[in-house]
Amino acid sequence: MVNTHRQGVLMLLGATLAWSSAGLFARAIPLDTPTVILWRGLAGAVGLLTVHLWLRGREGLRDFTRLGWAGVAYALCSGCGMLMFVGSLKATSIAHVAIIYATLPFVAAGLGWLILREAPGMAGILAAALALAGASVMVGLGNDGALLGDIMAFGMVLSMAAMILIARGCPNMPALAAGTLSAIWAPLAMIPFSTMAGLDGTNLLLLAGFGLVNSTLGFALFVLGSRHTSPVETALIGALETALTPVWVWIVFH
Repeated sequence: MVNTHRQGVLMLLGATLAWSSAGLFARAIPLDTPTVILWRGLAGAVGLLTVHLWLRGREGLRDFTRLGWAGVAYALCSGCGMLMFVGSLKATSIAHVAIIYATLPFVAAGLGWLILREAPGMAGILAAALALAGASVMVGLGNDGALLGDIMAFGMVLSMAAMILIARGCPNMPALAAGTLSAIWAPLAMIPFSTMAGLDGTNLLLLAGFGLVNSTLGFALFVLGSRHTSPVETALIGALETALTPVWVWIVFH
């Protein structure tokens, strides 16, 4: 049990590190939001499908037929979170996204207590408060954000909290298959709004990297790890992304 929990924590740490590259990719790719979502999503979908079939073999294909209501809800939340995540990075400042994302432990803990009756404990609440305070001190609140982007960032937080609760409450749900489904439908929804302008070799390479590192690697590790940790623990480990995301952008773009 202890080893399983430790493995879950390590996977979530790996997911957080992969997800923290989002701001860097978003700033490095000079394309409109729908185009970024489309090509980043398709690259991530190919990667997730490959990982899923590698881990599950032929059974992986059957997983798509037994998603159930939990799997469908997970795919819906994941896809909506993906759309709002990339949209918020393009519509508001990286600092604002980081601060709003730092509220995830509180949201996940509150919903986990209300829905799953899983009390976060005083240590979890204190750690969440420290994480939010630390993020506020580090990146500041500032006035360089935009309301629409901030709203999308909080929508992403609600989507992530819902995913954590679904994975925790339905551990037998094929989460990786549901995540792969979300990585397919969400970018395809952007086809009418995307454009081929600016899709040169460099940008295509960056979009592929964005999808494979941030989506495939991050999401696969998150799905595998979140089954073995509590909602508040999962969210707190993810809060480390708040500290890392703006640092990569600062190092590269000053």
